[in-house]
Amino acid sequence: MFINWTKLGRQAVLMVYDVFAVLVASFLAILVRFEFRISSVPEIYMKPISDFMPILIILTIALFYIFRLYSSLWAYAGENELQNLVVACVLDGVINGIGLQFFRVDLVSVPQSYYFLYTFLLISLTFISRFAYRFIRSKKHRNDNRNNSISVMIIGAGESGNILIKDIQTGNYSTRVVRCIIDDDPTKWGRYIQGVRVVGGRDKIIESADLYHIDEIILAIPSAPRPMISRILDICKETNCRLQSLPGVYQLVNGEVSVSKLRDVEIEDLLGREPVTVDIDSIIGYVRGKTVLVTGGGGSIGSELCRQIAAHDPKRLIVFDIYENNAYEIQQELERKYPELELIVLIGSVRNTARVNAVFSRWKPDIVYHAAAHKHVPLMEESPNEAIKNNVFGTWKTALAAAQNGAKKFVLISTDKAVNPTNIMGASKRICEMIVQTFNKHYDTEFVAVRFGNVLGSNGSVIPLFKKQIAEGGPVTVTDPNIIRYFMTIPEAVSLVLQAGAYARGGEIFVLDMGEPVRILDLAENLIKLSGLRVGEDIRIEFTGLRPGEKLYEEMLMDEEGLQDTANRLIHIGRPIPIDEVRFFKQLEELNQESKHESAYIRDLVKQIVTTYHPEEGGEGSPDVSSRTEALRHAAERIDEA
Repeated sequence: MFINWTKLGRQAVLMVYDVFAVLVASFLAILVRFEFRISSVPEIYMKPISDFMPILIILTIALFYIFRLYSSLWAYAGENELQNLVVACVLDGVINGIGLQFFRVDLVSVPQSYYFLYTFLLISLTFISRFAYRFIRSKKHRNDNRNNSISVMIIGAGESGNILIKDIQTGNYSTRVVRCIIDDDPTKWGRYIQGVRVVGGRDKIIESADLYHIDEIILAIPSAPRPMISRILDICKETNCRLQSLPGVYQLVNGEVSVSKLRDVEIEDLLGREPVTVDIDSIIGYVRGKTVLVTGGGGSIGSELCRQIAAHDPKRLIVFDIYENNAYEIQQELERKYPELELIVLIGSVRNTARVNAVFSRWKPDIVYHAAAHKHVPLMEESPNEAIKNNVFGTWKTALAAAQNGAKKFVLISTDKAVNPTNIMGASKRICEMIVQTFNKHYDTEFVAVRFGNVLGSNGSVIPLFKKQIAEGGPVTVTDPNIIRYFMTIPEAVSLVLQAGAYARGGEIFVLDMGEPVRILDLAENLIKLSGLRVGEDIRIEFTGLRPGEKLYEEMLMDEEGLQDTANRLIHIGRPIPIDEVRFFKQLEELNQESKHESAYIRDLVKQIVTTYHPEEGGEGSPDVSSRTEALRHAAERIDEA
């Protein structure tokens, strides 16, 4: 059997100390009662105290053991340990009072003040023994790191800031030293938290950073609204200090506020708007008890869709992806978090008609989220036929399989690049929108599309590229100083997809109001500053010119599309654009054949279909429904045969 001699040694030392504490508290209490004049203490009082002392010592040791005063880690002691200490000492005082009644001389009791003084002194002496080590350890930590420390400014003098400062000051391995606190509440100015002064509001950030030689600023206001955080960070990034923050208010609720939970401030913290939120629980009921298929389920958007759906009790979740590594990662995550979920992870391509049909035929999904696509603009400019084969006809085959196998909803993930496209990727996604809007007229499945702007943190996003370039010492590359983009986070994008599924009645293109666009140059400069570096000195910015197919700004709606409001004021519906379906299907048939033959003129064919497509710049009468349906089926057969 392993014996922890170190632990036993510490317990023995504490027990010896407690024997000493009982002796001191007992005799000092009676001396205080008689003003420290030993000769004035009557023997009638001293004798019962002396006679009962051996028993009291044994009972005290036993009582302290019961209350875990010998087994607690006092270096990390908190309220519970302090409470146990006080209760144990008070009970010991009661036991002392009762015991002395049996040893009194001539029925004369010890003075009442003795019992109070004994209890008070015992609490004080025991507290010193247990908490002195913590105090000495904290002082030693500060002294050890005084000359090799990171000077920290905390923004937020609330509960999170208090816990964070405490964790920094008592941490064994932290080299941080909190020099000052910033808070906008004037009633806190000049006051102290854990010995650190609240020096003022946000107007003091730059001045205090210089005065206290601050190296790092920690944002400790997890409940603050995004616009407020953005304004504070706009000030902080001018200090050239490294910026960190707590992840969110839920960390405080869960008691998880600590140095280990800090994260670097991300660029999305500077977007200056509240995240788009929807009441997921009220709208996602339509996935409960349903079989849901997510194509491209291992990608940035697809995997987040899987996470959100898995949390709302679907009957079955099917992840379909061509890239096995991504599929494996999301599979492991979901199996760990949702062991009761019936999870099916399948490898395959949406370009493979037989594979797609086999999946739909076997599993009969009720809801389909189609996120599989080639999305990288410059790469697709170099391989335009691949964009057509994967995006256009992958969507065609998936949508057709969904319709033929009784799916209730089909949600296409589209992009703002589909509006007046200047690149083949955007044009291909516009054709995908046209396909699902057309299918919606001929099948019972509700087909809808959702347009997104740029997604922060997704595969191919500019932010990971900037971070990598900064980590390598630069330069950071920006295509054009005037290029602007709309941005959203992955959770925002997924929220929109889920809400679109709830709102869908068929044929809509859902568009998110993402606020004001952001200059990419501003993002690059802010990210450099958030890293505690100086633009142009520590990290240079280079302009490389617009890439093939790239334009200075993106749009969310075409001129001919109107806007219709939904119950969510941030989500709008674009009016469907009339399509000559017979001509459209014939063009798709030709596009399919030419893409398979790696046509050099594929862009010209795309321009005939998407008249708003301008890579450089840039009527037949409507047949009846039966003719359109027949043309649709005829084209479908030709495409699938190919």
